[in-house]
Amino acid sequence: MSKATIASNPLAMTCRRRTEHLVLLILTFVALLTPFAATSFGAATISAVDVLNVFSHKLFNIGEPIGVKERIIWELRLPRVLLAFIAGAGLSIAGSVLQTVTRNPLADPYLFGISSGASFGAVVALTLFSQSMLWLSLPVGAFIGASLSVVMVLSLCGRNLSTQVERMLLSGVAISFMFGAMASLMLYFSSPQAAASVLFWTLGSFAKASWQGLWLPAAVVIVATLVILLNKRQIVAMRAGDETAHTLGINVGFLRLNMLLLCSLITAILVANCGGIGFIGLMVPHTVRLLFPGRYPLLLTALLGGLFLVWVDVLARTLLSYQELPVGIITSVMGSIFFLFILGSRSAKRI
Repeated sequence: MSKATIASNPLAMTCRRRTEHLVLLILTFVALLTPFAATSFGAATISAVDVLNVFSHKLFNIGEPIGVKERIIWELRLPRVLLAFIAGAGLSIAGSVLQTVTRNPLADPYLFGISSGASFGAVVALTLFSQSMLWLSLPVGAFIGASLSVVMVLSLCGRNLSTQVERMLLSGVAISFMFGAMASLMLYFSSPQAAASVLFWTLGSFAKASWQGLWLPAAVVIVATLVILLNKRQIVAMRAGDETAHTLGINVGFLRLNMLLLCSLITAILVANCGGIGFIGLMVPHTVRLLFPGRYPLLLTALLGGLFLVWVDVLARTLLSYQELPVGIITSVMGSIFFLFILGSRSAKRI
């Protein structure tokens, strides 16, 4: 059934909304069960019964503590699972908003240069500032770098963003290479120990997740999502083009700039906490759009992105024995294949 048929058929639209609500309910249920299941995977063998015992003891004070396994589950794995979910949800939302406000189906925090700019700002903070100041310098440096990349992309593309899809993509790739080279230069002049730790961090990892480090990314993603939901009608109106949005009384330039800076803030905070993880903002919104064409289910995008990245992280720490792969490597392999698929489908439509 085509989009025009769905739009002109109230019954079809009602069925699609009910399907969307059902999928949202199922994903919410899966998201509630995921912490129980995902925390049982890792180098140390932990059964599902042990996980249930730890959650019962910590949440409801039922049962007795089970020693080292309780510490592994509660202090190491659970914060990691929650950070992966927050990062997946935030990057998916950022990608969805970027694709809508720029009318560029290939827009993504990674391809747009935002992740590279944030990574460069974070590397500068890591190499120049002391450990005691990282709680402030790391997110601030990442945000400055991400915002700088957005300004550079916009300046290279000009005003008519809706007609500059290829130019915007090329600008983002060029800026990503530039910031990547600058970050590599910073690492070259740093100590070998610092370079090794920063290199692993820039590839994306949730290994340093902690309860204290969860509040900032969670707060930023939640507040940003609420702001986007409040502006949902204006954002969706921009799909029809700048002129149509202008006729509806929307200040297109102001809204686009605000949404780009908001996406930069989301990306910067997540990069500062878990490094550069690419292509989540490309794959998840397109998957949701294939399932629900013509709709803009932001919460569904967030849930699917969070769950996807949680299980990618599980794969990263279980794929090799006694070793952990950086999450960014796995998402880059999957995302590059997905990116080629999107490019191929766009070329086929033009023919």
